[in-house]
Parts: sequence; structure tokens; C-alpha cells
Amino acid sequence: MLDGALGLEYGGKLPDVRLAYETWGRLAPDGTNAVLVLHALTGDSHAAGPAGPGHPSAGWWDALIGPGRALDTDRWFVVAPNVLGGCQGSTGPSSRRPDGVPWGSSFPYLTVRDQVAAEALLADALGIGRWASVIGGSMGGMRALEWAVSHPGRTGSLLMLAAPAASSAEQIAWGSTQIAAIRSDPGWRGGGYHDAPAGSGPHRGLGLARRIAHVTYRSEAELGSRFGGRAQPGELPSLGGRYEVESYLDHHADKLVRRFDAGSYVVLTEAMNAHDVGRGRGGAARALRRADMPALIAGIDSDRLYPPAQQAEPAALLPGADHVRIIESPYGHDGFLIETEQVGALVRELLPAAR
Repeated sequence: MLDGALGLEYGGKLPDVRLAYETWGRLAPDGTNAVLVLHALTGDSHAAGPAGPGHPSAGWWDALIGPGRALDTDRWFVVAPNVLGGCQGSTGPSSRRPDGVPWGSSFPYLTVRDQVAAEALLADALGIGRWASVIGGSMGGMRALEWAVSHPGRTGSLLMLAAPAASSAEQIAWGSTQIAAIRSDPGWRGGGYHDAPAGSGPHRGLGLARRIAHVTYRSEAELGSRFGGRAQPGELPSLGGRYEVESYLDHHADKLVRRFDAGSYVVLTEAMNAHDVGRGRGGAARALRRADMPALIAGIDSDRLYPPAQQAEPAALLPGADHVRIIESPYGHDGFLIETEQVGALVRELLPAAR
């Protein structure tokens, strides 16, 4: 629990804010070896380690965090918080208000700046005045860039992967379509479904949102090479059966529905849609110039959700960056999670420059 209420960018306050987090390594006596790692939309604080209670899969960046790895926990104290608005221990729509009722539809509108403000309070609580580095991809990259702009004095270096300085109209359109899929489910109940009977929530809408999103996370070439137009074995599309790619999307939808809250999906997607580091700061160029720290900005060559052209802008405007780095991957946007050797090389390049 963080002390006091959190004031929000668009007004109002969120009382009794709680952020779940995991750590690896040990904080140095002078507090200078802390690295903040920020997850994507449906990620959580379990960035490393085996599957276990509450975490059906191994850490999403397990190959990067640990002794001798790019984020060497014999040297670095790595902190990964679950984002504000999430559903893995942090305050979100499924949490209960001070009166004991689930927040549900009354949960306030959040922005990436609000999420970073909560993470700054977490840093205070941990005794970390300045991060040696702030690292994130996708939604985590948005928060990492916002950290650099909002708190340049507390951000020793920056690694932003597969994220923009501001969400584009197309990205807002994709996000809004996913939100509409959830809200159109009768189980949504106006967002007030958390005390409804088990199994009656907006699971179909959340599954549909995940199917839409997952198509944008992968490249057309990868989907084509893996599935083509083949039918799922034992099924005939002409008789109501599925194609292989449909079965693949169903699998990912089912996995998400079992572990994620639809209300959090809506709140976090709205925050991503609103992402714009230049808002109220005289535009992106002026905002980015205030983030004067060593910075690496990387894009994925096959990313069709956040294409590398969007990383070129912050790479050109951040005083401590040079040029946009390109991760080569057939996997599309998900390459920032999959291509850990290339991401690890960027981490190793950046951290010696942290100051």
C-alpha cells in the first residue's frame, strides 16, 4: 500500500493505492543499482522465475533477468511492478473500494502518467531516488518513456522497445475496437460484473478482444508460414470447423480469459490510447528534449502495430539517443518478448552508460 491518495491527471483521486511488485537481486547501500522493468498490456510483475501460484507461465523476460544474464542480478536490483489498473495484485477495477464494493465501472480513467506517478511512489517506498535504468516494451515502453520525461532526474538511462511517443489514430482504432468487443458482451453489465455469479462475466468479449489484438502482435508473414489457409486437423471450415489460425487465436483467447480481468483490459487499453508524452508540454519535441539521459530506442522490423518509423521520432529527438535500433524478427510486435538475445545485447550496451 502506498501512502496517501494518488491525484490523477484528468482529475479526482484514487485512494489506498496498492502496487504489487517483484524484485531480484539486492539493493546497494547507496541505492544506485536499481533497474525498473515495465511490462506490456497483459503482462504483470512476474518478469522472471518459474510458473507458480498466480503465474501460470514462467516470467515473460526470464531469459534476461538473473545471475550472469543481461540484467545480472549479482549486480543489479531489478524491480518489476504490476501496473496501476491491472489485476495481478495492483489496484484496478476488480479491487475493492474503501467501502468494500468492487470498483468496477466506478474505477477512474487512468493515463500512462498516472501509472508512472504510482510507480514513483513505489520507488519512494523502496528507498530508490534514481533508477540506474528504466526499461520497457510496448505499454511498458510507453511508461518507460513517460518516466524519462516526467522524472528525468530519477531516470539514469532509458531503453524503450516497440513503443511510440504518442499513440496514432490507427493504434487508437485497434484499441477502441477491442474495448467495444468487451463492452458489447452482455456479461459486461456496464462494468459492474465483479460481484456477479462466477462464470457470468464478459469472457466472450475479452476473448474476442484478445483475438483482435493477437493478430496485430504477429506479422502476416509469420502467420502465413505457420498456418497458411490450412484447416484445423479433424475440422472442416465448410461444415463449421476452424482453420488452423482460428484454433491458434482461440487458444490465446482462452488462456487470457482464465487469468485476466476484462475491466483491467479496458482501463489499460484506454491509458494506452491516451498515451502522448507531448500532451500539455508543448508537443513531443519539447517534451523529449527534457529527457537528457543515455537512451536506446529500438523497433522491430516486422512490427505492424508499432512500426519502427514511430521509434525514429524519439530516437532523433532524445538528447541522449543516437539512432533507432532495429530488432530483426519474423514475429512482429511480440519480437520484443521473443528475441531476448537481441534485447539482451541492447541492455548490456545501455547499462554501462547508466549514470
